[in-house]
Amino acid sequence: MRHRILGLVAVLMSAGLLALCPATTAGAEPARRSVTYADLVAMFGEKVGDRRTVEAGLPSLERAMTDAGITTAYRRSAYLATLANESAFRYDAKGGDRRRFTGRGYIQLTGEANYADAGAYFGIDLRRRPELARSLDYSAPISRWYWTVARDINPFADALDMGRVNAAIGYPRNRAEDAERCRDFKAALKHLDGSVPKGIRCARPTATGR
Repeated sequence: MRHRILGLVAVLMSAGLLALCPATTAGAEPARRSVTYADLVAMFGEKVGDRRTVEAGLPSLERAMTDAGITTAYRRSAYLATLANESAFRYDAKGGDRRRFTGRGYIQLTGEANYADAGAYFGIDLRRRPELARSLDYSAPISRWYWTVARDINPFADALDMGRVNAAIGYPRNRAEDAERCRDFKAALKHLDGSVPKGIRCARPTATGR
């Protein structure tokens, strides 16, 4: 009888401790495997660049995500949806204009100030050598820098607020593009997390300079 009472007390204590611990969702848990080219195509279809270039960059992109704490389905979905539209996952992507500091790399680094700041962070002179921003060595690290140092975007992904993610990335306001990136965010969540959670926000609240 005494053993049965002690066992019941242990069960009740365990239940009480579990009740004190907040439940976690799948989207808030670390990813269990690396993202592959097939994953990207499943999420974003024809937006994904040529296989050879994309696969060449995936190891450095995976390291950048790990270093940036982009390790949950929510964060990865926001980040990958962003890259699908910024660069098609081509580390060597370049903007279509002839400006010296045109967009380059996974997250299109744009403007002399951003080149100077990123270069100072990595100890390279990107103002004199802007092409390094689209090199295999620096494209992924710069995307990490932009996501976590120049901006602080992970909290917006945690809140499922793709509107604020887009505002922080800083491309010109465009409702159609905002909506498209939000659709890609949902497609990534569906693929990585198994479902699309409620509470996703797509509207961009304010304009943010890039």
